[in-house]
Amino acid sequence: MTDSAQKEPLALPADRGRTTIADGVVEKIAGLAARDVVGVHAMGGGLARTFGAVRDRVPGGGKSVSRGVKAEVGEVQTALDLEIVVDYGVAIADVARAVRENVISAVERMTGLEVVEVNIAVSDVKLPDEEEDEPEQRLQ
Repeated sequence: MTDSAQKEPLALPADRGRTTIADGVVEKIAGLAARDVVGVHAMGGGLARTFGAVRDRVPGGGKSVSRGVKAEVGEVQTALDLEIVVDYGVAIADVARAVRENVISAVERMTGLEVVEVNIAVSDVKLPDEEEDEPEQRLQ
C-alpha cells in the first residue's frame, strides 16, 4: 500500500465535535437537587429571595430555580457555591452533607462534569412561627 492509500480512520461519531454546558444549566440542576433535600427551606439570602419574590410576581418573570446557586464551569470540571435557608430544628451539618451529595450526584450524572467542590453557606434559619417572605414552593 502506498502512503496515500493509508488513511487514518475517522474519530468515533461521539468524539466528533465539542459539547459545552452553560453555567446556568449547571446552576439549575444544582438548585433543583438542593431543594429536594429535607431541611432546605429556601435558596438564596434575604436580598436574593426578596428580589426573586418580586420577579416571580411579574408576569413572564418565572421562578428562578437557580436562585442561591453560582457555578463556574470549565471543560471537564465545575465548582459550585450554594446559599441556603434551613428549617429550624434540623442538624445543619447533616443537611449540608445531604445537599452536597445530592448536588454532586445530579450534576455529575446529568452533565458528565466532575464536581470539584460544593461550598454551602447557610444564610438563615426558618423559624416555625415566622411569616413567609415569599411563597417558596417545593419543586417535586
